[in-house]
Amino acid sequence: MPIDPSTLKPFDPIVDRFDGVEIWRASVSPMDNIAYVIADRATGQALLVDAAEAPMRLGELIAIANDAVDEENDSLPLEIRERPHIHVVGIVTTHQHADHWQALEKMRRRLAVPSYAGELDAAGIGATVDRPLADGATLGIGHTTIEVALLRGHTPGSIALVVDVKGESTRIITGDSLFPGGPGKTNSKNDFERLMDDLETKIFDRFADSTVLYPGHGAPTTIGAERPHLAEWRERGW
Repeated sequence: MPIDPSTLKPFDPIVDRFDGVEIWRASVSPMDNIAYVIADRATGQALLVDAAEAPMRLGELIAIANDAVDEENDSLPLEIRERPHIHVVGIVTTHQHADHWQALEKMRRRLAVPSYAGELDAAGIGATVDRPLADGATLGIGHTTIEVALLRGHTPGSIALVVDVKGESTRIITGDSLFPGGPGKTNSKNDFERLMDDLETKIFDRFADSTVLYPGHGAPTTIGAERPHLAEWRERGW
């Protein structure tokens, strides 16, 4: 069923640029699902993360990112080599919940690129997953390497994407596993404990307070803002 445009938030893509990488993000659904484009600036190679809904908006997000490339190139002297346009080389789905992959099959076909998801969630995604990803796997876009971190609990095979560039604050796309104010929803005490364990060992114990966390819905946060509340989350439970 087509989306009623009146249910969507204003389309206002935001970019985070840092040492050879840029991350574009925008709300693409009435549930405020955030789609991301992670791009390697030197080569233009990019990943689209969570093709949630609204293929038109996803295409517009990529187009706006390329408009910014054109504006940057227009400001350069002619003798300076221009930045290449952003071109998506793969689509990553952070987890199997349907609000995160409604546009996956259309975007996969339109862009003619493979799709990726955590190996434990791949079978639950109602669209083609070309390459299941194991915990610790890496994806390369140009000169940039992105690490996959399995975060079990919200779903059996939810993943986060870690962009760790030397000399810069780490950026992590967390899907629905971690939000400002706490972990994502779980359906049992065991799932909650599993998610908290993974968040602590794979995210909070590994990365600095300056690390930026980009969730699957809503606004970003940082590890520093969330770390003081870990014990509170444990006590609150699921």
